[in-house]
Amino acid sequence: MTHETTHSLASSDEANEIELKLEVDPVWIYRLAAMPPLSGVTPKIVDQLSTYFDTPKQDLRAAGFTLRIRTAGGRHVQTIKAVGSAAAGLFARPEWERDVAGLEPELDPGSPICAIVAHDRLRTVMPAFTVAIKRRQWLVTRDDGTVEIVADTGCVTASDRTTPVSELEFELKGGTPTAIFALARTLGEQIPVRLGVLTKGERGYRLIAAAMLGAIKAERLELAADTTTAEAFAQIVGTCLRHFRLNENLLRRAPDAEALHQTRVALRRLRSALSLFKPVVADARFPHIASELKWLAASLGPARDIDVLRDRLGEGSNAALTAARDDAYAVALAALDSQRTRDLMIDLVEWTALGAWRLQPLDPAMVQTPAALFASDAIGGLNRRIKRRGQDLDQLDDESRHQIRITAKKLRYATGFFESLYPLKRSRRRLKAFKKRLEALQDHLGHLNDLATAPALIERFNLEPETPTSPIERETLLSQAAEAYEELTGAKRFW
Repeated sequence: MTHETTHSLASSDEANEIELKLEVDPVWIYRLAAMPPLSGVTPKIVDQLSTYFDTPKQDLRAAGFTLRIRTAGGRHVQTIKAVGSAAAGLFARPEWERDVAGLEPELDPGSPICAIVAHDRLRTVMPAFTVAIKRRQWLVTRDDGTVEIVADTGCVTASDRTTPVSELEFELKGGTPTAIFALARTLGEQIPVRLGVLTKGERGYRLIAAAMLGAIKAERLELAADTTTAEAFAQIVGTCLRHFRLNENLLRRAPDAEALHQTRVALRRLRSALSLFKPVVADARFPHIASELKWLAASLGPARDIDVLRDRLGEGSNAALTAARDDAYAVALAALDSQRTRDLMIDLVEWTALGAWRLQPLDPAMVQTPAALFASDAIGGLNRRIKRRGQDLDQLDDESRHQIRITAKKLRYATGFFESLYPLKRSRRRLKAFKKRLEALQDHLGHLNDLATAPALIERFNLEPETPTSPIERETLLSQAAEAYEELTGAKRFW
């Protein structure tokens, strides 16, 4: 039984629990059979209809479960999956499967759902959405392993809304896990594949909520109390990749300032995670991963700079700025559409799960250190750096303040990564106050940075100069930033 999760890769000590999900345009799936290494391998083809159930208030989803009945070849199979971190922590198995008579769920008292969701709520369970797909399955054996490749095409339907499904899944059946990534790269050289981050169940729930309409902020990460440093890093990378891919898809469909912003935030969070965990994960592959992420972030930077400038000056600034924005977005989209970026995403997943830092660590004790200990050291170190560098903040030059702003961002991301590890009431209260003060410092430093960088951009695009900021106004901003610094450095520790 495979463990399907909301992440692109699930891994454990058991080789057959390695799975990779990729998204691909349907037109390419129809051509897969003729491509190496699938040519000559006869696929198994089956039509499937899956009905997902929940209560009108989505109690099952809130409890961390999905409930579906899949119909194929006259057989009805009911599957319960623990997909939320809270539910998954309660049970040894993440999935329960049984044959049922038809399209009515059969929830006996021993069902895991019954242990969490109240009986009166379960009586209201009803169909929420359906997933109709045509599944093609190939079993491919190469020197280093046997991999099942599944291609699903179809659609998810909720009421009067529908969204297409077109994805590939690679599941290891035997041999070494690297076989999955070798096959994914072989196919990726022939067709444009992208990392998949949504399960079919998630697609259905997002369709119900019309969640695909706007840019998506980073989701809260729930780390269990006994999470190791290695596991924490892997989960953080997974959430950052998910944040990136969801917004990248939006941006590629319709260039939008907020989607671009969130795509860049996802990359900043990912790069911050690499910086934060560098003492643990800096193996021979680390410099390449870090360099490629830096390149990708830089490719999106100019478009964001112009968006920020347009917000300051108004969209009707001038034709040159509009043309420059179009060019900058073209560069950003070209980078996102490149083979280089697609390969980077797959490289990141493989390295996170199977990199030398994890399988052959120079310091095994470090990767097994409780994440809570690592988090406290990391947060404390960044906080001390801000305290040290931010003294006399209102007397510093623009570049020095910019460096403090970067450190503040890293601290804010680190705080978000690890906040679930501080569940006690006093810690939560202090954490809330700390985040509020840190956000205020970031905002003031951001305004000062905009003042410092705007003149060069205005000159570059031959715009009308802004009304100069008065010395009094600038001194006020500096004073506010210095005050925010003092309030942050005086905040009580939550870690």
